[in-house]
Amino acid sequence: MINKRLLIKNLLAHNDENSFYDKKRKIDISQKEGKAKFLKHVCALSNSNPKNNSYIVIGVEDADNSIVGVDFFDDSKIQNLINAYLTNPPIVQYENIPFPHLPDYRVVGLVTIRPIDKITSLKKNIWKYYGGSVFFREGSISIPKVFDIEIKDVNSKIVQAIENHSQNNIEHTLDAVFDFMKDRKDYQPQYKVFKEYFVVCWSGQKKVVKDEIFFSRVDIKLINEQVRLFYSTLDEVAISYDENSFKIIEYVSLGLQNSYKYYPLEETIIQFEPNANYQIQTKLLFQPPQFDKKVLHHIYNTNNKILEKLKKGLTLNNNEKADLKNLPATYLICYLNLFHEAINKLYEAKPYLKNFDLNAYKHYKESVRILRKVKYS
Repeated sequence: MINKRLLIKNLLAHNDENSFYDKKRKIDISQKEGKAKFLKHVCALSNSNPKNNSYIVIGVEDADNSIVGVDFFDDSKIQNLINAYLTNPPIVQYENIPFPHLPDYRVVGLVTIRPIDKITSLKKNIWKYYGGSVFFREGSISIPKVFDIEIKDVNSKIVQAIENHSQNNIEHTLDAVFDFMKDRKDYQPQYKVFKEYFVVCWSGQKKVVKDEIFFSRVDIKLINEQVRLFYSTLDEVAISYDENSFKIIEYVSLGLQNSYKYYPLEETIIQFEPNANYQIQTKLLFQPPQFDKKVLHHIYNTNNKILEKLKKGLTLNNNEKADLKNLPATYLICYLNLFHEAINKLYEAKPYLKNFDLNAYKHYKESVRILRKVKYS
């Protein structure tokens, strides 16, 4: 089994970007441009590596390979995006890899693109790229090409050697368990071994509500691969397990003004198999809350006025400052209640929230995360 932290180190040590891996400071698939560029790189790496895995490492400075990390990104629906826009889509996996020197909420993103030995192309137009476009890697650049000859396999031996040097061992596993138990000592850390092979560690602040147990500030890692499966400081999470599986049900807090409720968002089940394999299955549970349209119109217009004041650099009064915290969730609820322009307003608010109120900006990122999960389901 590959230790993904070692794999990232070995990829970065392999000189600069090349035709089997790319590195990015960050990606943004919430906007058309970022989505298009990500799809282009996936397409190019898939076409340039017909026989071996290829990789994108996210959270690395281009100039000196320093690992700076990105926010935890739990988009289990990224394959749906790939399938929607690419012909002959490869299997793509996004994983969050913690590094000891990074703060808890930062990880390195690792995108693994499985080989399919077919030409991958854009299925339809997106941003400035046309449907039918085919991309390849030339050195560190993804470029469009007209392609009518057989795909060449030039990287398999190199990638196999890198992956072989990234295999996990018992020392790495034990060290990682001890580190987790020490780092999470204030949040009731636990571990369980599945099938005498896999080790899952988790921690969180326990809360009992009507005889049900929930956890906040949750951190869950699959130790063998050094993969962070879940991390959140905002959500409430229910955790259960048996001898063969580990289940997470994620809840989100949504509401209007100061009246909030918890809604189940997504269920994730990690199923461990006797042959040293595992499968991760996710199921969206979310049902958008519905509200009175007249009430929503009033709150929507109030939010628009606050956003306009932020754009003009005007001072907010105390009531508007209090409403600002709820602005992202309110725009999300309006969009889920068929106020179609609300999503554009939410995206417009991003830079102003980031500059004016970091707490409100955290709620913005949470709203976008929920929207992404719902949209691609």
